[in-house]
Amino acid sequence: MRNSVTKVASLGLLAGVLLLPAVPAAANTTAAGTAAVSASVLDDPFNVFKVSVKAPKKAKAGGKVTYQVKALNTGPYIADAWFLGGQFPKGVDLKRVTYRSSVKKTQCFSEGRAFLCFAPKALKKGESVSFSFYTKLTKKAKGTQTAALGVISYDVQTGMENLSKEELDRLGIPAHGYLKTVKTKIVR
Repeated sequence: MRNSVTKVASLGLLAGVLLLPAVPAAANTTAAGTAAVSASVLDDPFNVFKVSVKAPKKAKAGGKVTYQVKALNTGPYIADAWFLGGQFPKGVDLKRVTYRSSVKKTQCFSEGRAFLCFAPKALKKGESVSFSFYTKLTKKAKGTQTAALGVISYDVQTGMENLSKEELDRLGIPAHGYLKTVKTKIVR
């Protein structure tokens, strides 16, 4: 129970990190010689994710919407500490959200519209995982529903693989977010 409560409590922090746009590491360009080059290399993420999200363009109020998320580790290293998370739209009935993952023993936690999923698998370069979230819209849903889904990965040094997300945040381990937004228009 204690472990579940701490994971749920960290959802707010995860949602904040995921809602910030991911800045490519190549944007760190300086012309200060080899010292700047080595500092730039240290700032590069240990693993970069390519995230794709699929959702229907249109849905009826009270209808079902399936969000399919695929995350590919493009390297350069293995991804030891990564989480999938995001935020569902306002019109989703949060009591009727279910999920399926390509990784066994995946655990998902939610707090309000924000959610966090932990999959107990280290992704090597070139490996991917897929998640499907099955949601039902409320009958009062209207307008355009926007969902933000993505991956957050931590640059974990050797020997730190078993630390929790809260401990990684407390130690100030660099985190990189890869977020995609999808919009679904509600039709009557």
